[in-house]
Amino acid sequence: MTAAERPPRSGRLARSAIAGRALVQAGASRLVHKAQDLARDEDERTAARAAHEAQLGRILFAALNQLKGVALKAAQMLASEPQLLPEGLRQQLARACYQATPMNRAQVDRQLRQALGHDWAERLPDFDTQAFAAASLGQVHRARLADGRDVAIKLQYPGMAATVRSDMRLLRLLLEGPFTGLLDEAGGLPAPQLLATLLDEIERSLEAELDYAQEAGAMQAFREQLRLPGLVVPAAVPEFSTRQVLVMEALAGRHLQEWLGTRPSQAQRDHYGQLIFDSFLRMIFELRWLHADPHPGNYLFMADGQLGLLDFGCTQRLSEGFTTGLAQAWNAALRADADEALHQAYRDLQLISPGMTLQRFREELRPALTPLLDWQLAPFRTPVYDFGQDRRLPRLQAGPQRTALQALHQLPTELAFFDRSYLGLNQLLHCLGARVQTSNRWIGPPTPAPMT
Repeated sequence: MTAAERPPRSGRLARSAIAGRALVQAGASRLVHKAQDLARDEDERTAARAAHEAQLGRILFAALNQLKGVALKAAQMLASEPQLLPEGLRQQLARACYQATPMNRAQVDRQLRQALGHDWAERLPDFDTQAFAAASLGQVHRARLADGRDVAIKLQYPGMAATVRSDMRLLRLLLEGPFTGLLDEAGGLPAPQLLATLLDEIERSLEAELDYAQEAGAMQAFREQLRLPGLVVPAAVPEFSTRQVLVMEALAGRHLQEWLGTRPSQAQRDHYGQLIFDSFLRMIFELRWLHADPHPGNYLFMADGQLGLLDFGCTQRLSEGFTTGLAQAWNAALRADADEALHQAYRDLQLISPGMTLQRFREELRPALTPLLDWQLAPFRTPVYDFGQDRRLPRLQAGPQRTALQALHQLPTELAFFDRSYLGLNQLLHCLGARVQTSNRWIGPPTPAPMT
């Protein structure tokens, strides 16, 4: 049995021991790296640093892979934050995407009996005991209700909710150990208060994601409010849904890689890309409620050009102040010589302190942020944008990145979720190779004044 197949260690002492071993291994690796660095020239140090980042990433991932569940999902969310981690470490943590040990038949029966009662099999005839999908926090089965409706049933793995706080403590401990030295030297670790805010929000998000009754409510709300021709949100079945069991309408369709295997035409790619892009903008600026898990597995490519949107466990409400400030900041950045407007937008968003002067903003923060802003705004500089071209997120250098992070006043909750979702949107549209009409009424270059 491999490490990935073993069930997670459930005892608090056993889980703490896993983290402790990782800290010892990382500390030893760091000591060796620093000692050998003394005899290296600059080029050798650069290559050695990359190798050391990957080594620490492997140590951290190995520990999280034993903890599984909440710890693994938290690491995956952390790895998806733009500009946060050195690339070698981030690539290792990105392996954390949705690896889990599926429940056996006895565990499935126990979960359903606890949630729905001893007569669950009568209420859910034709229940398929073999899960057809699995994630880090739960697995999904097919079934049919007594009234003939085909449904998908998401079952939460046992003990997930009980480990959120303890696993997040372990993750904080790991990031405050020998990993901190590497991250700080690479300019990849944000100021302590920013990292603390981010980890607090990941913890809050995971606690919400483990409440399937809350997810059922969010699913129904998005189904009713996110109205876009061709977009399909499954209906929840609230009378069968609890905190650990979610029953929803089953949608027929293909996930991204399977659909791409059918060799769709460019027109089909563009059609689905447009739906994804338009729904994202609607969520931001109309609903002010974000579907904040951009994983490709949350989209179903259905017949007749319809697109299914799944998994509403991770959503984020957006304040009017945030969406207004975001539009002001991006529209300012799209204009030449608009530092004053961008400076004011950042102040309104509370990204910079009220005491940061326009001169300091221009000289220190604006140059450091320009590569990231250029990447974010490239799709809005033209009426139609080809997402199939190279869309690599720029990696900021240690000096400018440190300057930018030190200047940031705080990290609004909404911004962390928006950044992750926007990165996921770009990655998804890149995989589609979609050409999208990006003109919209919220973000874009100013309309030229009419000639007189």
